[in-house]
Amino acid sequence: MSVEVFSWNPSRRIGTNRLWRLVPIRRPVDNFGDLLGPLIVAALLDRADVQTTDESPNGATQLMSVGSVLHLARPGATVWGSGVNGKIEFDYSTLPLDVRAVRGPRTAAVLRRAGHTVPSVFGDPALLLGRLFPALLGLPRTSGVTVVMNLNDQPHPTAPGLTVLDPRAPLRTCLETIGSSEFVVGSSLHGLVVADALGIPSRPIVSTAEPAFKYEDYYEGTGRRFDPQPSVEAALRSGPVQALDYDVEPLLEAFPYDLWTGDGTDRAP
Repeated sequence: MSVEVFSWNPSRRIGTNRLWRLVPIRRPVDNFGDLLGPLIVAALLDRADVQTTDESPNGATQLMSVGSVLHLARPGATVWGSGVNGKIEFDYSTLPLDVRAVRGPRTAAVLRRAGHTVPSVFGDPALLLGRLFPALLGLPRTSGVTVVMNLNDQPHPTAPGLTVLDPRAPLRTCLETIGSSEFVVGSSLHGLVVADALGIPSRPIVSTAEPAFKYEDYYEGTGRRFDPQPSVEAALRSGPVQALDYDVEPLLEAFPYDLWTGDGTDRAP
């Protein structure tokens, strides 16, 4: 069966002056967190030896995984770990969904109020990175303190000696930089999720561009309180948030292998 694993990666125009307006050039956003869904799904299917198809995804079953992307789902999409976008008003009662897991209890509440059946299986699929890519767990801690801000935030002033990670850097660079850090601070939600997945201490910073909804959803879904600091300096002074104590098995068990096998077989590695 053909399955489209949704990934948000639109193109944006480069430049704003007159020349760029006359000859518009666009390039993909390539925000690393938004690229994680297909990577994680492919790794799960590979470990379970599930055969996939290279057919065109047009008209295929759609799987929504990593990201605040539920408002972009097609009718009938399967949801495994996605979240509601707190910046966008959307009537989810008009959108048929097959929900297997969501990012956190706040997303679950929105969907339940809209009439959907939502199991209490919470977690961002990026939390599986340590299980699926164990080499990331053993990286030497050479990056020190890493600052990774949300794509839409203005850069915070940083002190010398900090590693500043652009969330639009190549996906492998982002994962390896976070995995080799001693401490991660920032407003990139997936900078924080990946740090959790790889056992790296972290502390969120308040985003100037993103509402608190997705952060609260994620932290509450992992049994913690969202406790951000206003700046890099304050985050360094306060130290890391409560360490992650999260069982990945329910999220793994909720993975919809049946979209490919058609038989509902439990193949969780």
